[in-house]
Amino acid sequence: MKHFLIAIFMLGVTTGCAQSFNQEVKLEDGKTFLLGKITLEGLQNAPYSDWFNSNYQAYAVDKSLIDVFKTNLQEYHVKLFLGTWCGDSKRETPRILKILEASNFPMDNLDIVALDRREGKVKTSPTGEERGLNILRVPTILFYKNGKEVNRIVESPIETLEEDMAQILSGKSYTPNYATLSKAK
Repeated sequence: MKHFLIAIFMLGVTTGCAQSFNQEVKLEDGKTFLLGKITLEGLQNAPYSDWFNSNYQAYAVDKSLIDVFKTNLQEYHVKLFLGTWCGDSKRETPRILKILEASNFPMDNLDIVALDRREGKVKTSPTGEERGLNILRVPTILFYKNGKEVNRIVESPIETLEEDMAQILSGKSYTPNYATLSKAK
């Protein structure tokens, strides 16, 4: 009986803590945006698919640069913070996801978090994945190795996503856009 009660308790804790994916918020003006943890499938559903699919298909991945960092990338965990309401996120998110897929990146090592745009909640998520990470602009792509942040790309790359990733993943010096803001922790 004791084991049964522990199992029921654990099920309750797990269910109570679980966050659903691809939550959608509808504003008074009828516009919608995704909020919290999302999946690739969430971005491929209307109305987000309008910008996601066209930008994904239009982007030509630089395969020569992917070959430079492909092996190193496998050792990383990536966190992508974006706003489905943000022009920069609409441009860069399909590109980064296409690069990760072309690199055979293990997508279970990717967390995608859509942030809020409403007054008083700007750049926050329902379960606080952004807390302590100093996410001031979106998209922000964080690269983690052995549980520690190695570097990030903020809002847009300095050169191209592939070139910036090659620098980060090879351990070369890299300073993201808004570096003084991103390092203020």
